[in-house]
Amino acid sequence: MNRRIVSALLLFPLFSTFSWGAGPTERKAQDFKINMVDGSKVSLGQYQGKVVVLAMIMTTCPHCQAATRILATLQKEFGPKGLQVLEAALDQKPAESVPVFIKNFNPPFPVGYTTVAESIAFMQLSSKKRYYVPYVTFIDRDGMIRGQYVGDDPFNAEKAQAANYRAMVAKLVNGKEAARK
Repeated sequence: MNRRIVSALLLFPLFSTFSWGAGPTERKAQDFKINMVDGSKVSLGQYQGKVVVLAMIMTTCPHCQAATRILATLQKEFGPKGLQVLEAALDQKPAESVPVFIKNFNPPFPVGYTTVAESIAFMQLSSKKRYYVPYVTFIDRDGMIRGQYVGDDPFNAEKAQAANYRAMVAKLVNGKEAARK
């Protein structure tokens, strides 16, 4: 067998647990709290037993706004089957920007805010690098992270984003066999 192919096959398991610039996947999701504009907090722990998509966005970012539209569609479709989408804005002045964002996009899921540092820590990213938004994490019903992607990851590419999100959500909500059909 070609040495390059053998090398690639040996390295595949290492790279398959990482996404483009994101921390290791296939790990237990730590609890993460999203600050809501009304002063309350939403916690990942509240959604135990559900599939959760956690998106960290900038409210003025067109790519993040597109992700919000996609996730809104998926929430409506897969919510009755156990999906819960959550968004956390990384904006400088979330008390001003998040209510406007909610009014303009009317997402059917909670939208609050967090800090960049908290989002980087949750995703286990290097604090020495800059990452593009949205940051999107897919968590299964057992609380395991099954995929996480930063904005410039090919998974989040504009033309593939909707199909990739749908496939991942379908796989997690319906199980591996249903996603293949």
